[in-house]
Amino acid sequence: MSAILPARTAPPRLGPYRVADYARLPDYPRCELVFGRFHVTPSPFPRHQIVTQVLCRHLERIAETAGGLAFQAPLDVVLADHSVVQPDLLYVSSVRVELVGNGVEGAPDLVVEILSPGTARYDRGRKLQLYALYGIEEYWLVDHERRQIEFLINEAGSFVAAAAVAGKYQSARIPEIHLDLPHLWKQVDAVLLRAPRAR
Repeated sequence: MSAILPARTAPPRLGPYRVADYARLPDYPRCELVFGRFHVTPSPFPRHQIVTQVLCRHLERIAETAGGLAFQAPLDVVLADHSVVQPDLLYVSSVRVELVGNGVEGAPDLVVEILSPGTARYDRGRKLQLYALYGIEEYWLVDHERRQIEFLINEAGSFVAAAAVAGKYQSARIPEIHLDLPHLWKQVDAVLLRAPRAR
């Protein structure tokens, strides 16, 4: 594993909003509540959705074998009274499936965010900090423009970067989680051939 990515040991000053306020919001536009403040999430582009769908199918296959559950946004994940997020993808292992009810109440094992120009700073900043502080075991940041994935492991409230070996990633924290990177991008390219103008 390589350098630790910083995360504060305590949350920032909280905004005024809580889960009850979030529950009163309309379904559109899509919003998240992070440290007591609302964040409007822009609609993703088709390329973002293609990468999300390919990764979701991979996680669903793992879930079927391991007894876990894989979900794609939008799905509320309540991490605290001041924070409700809708990650692009999440995985809940068999030992945590009791977290799943109307949404997910507590920390999933794995959260995946597909980076886009409108969300990259947010995903690498406030959301990274939130995920580290509230027990997300593993966080993937997927940069589909650069064909790169950052695999981050939670170590006592901070994220540590883990590396793929020879194009293959095996989670040290969640035994069933693995990813063949060349195969992933090959699958993405196969879909993009059907949508050559997709952004």
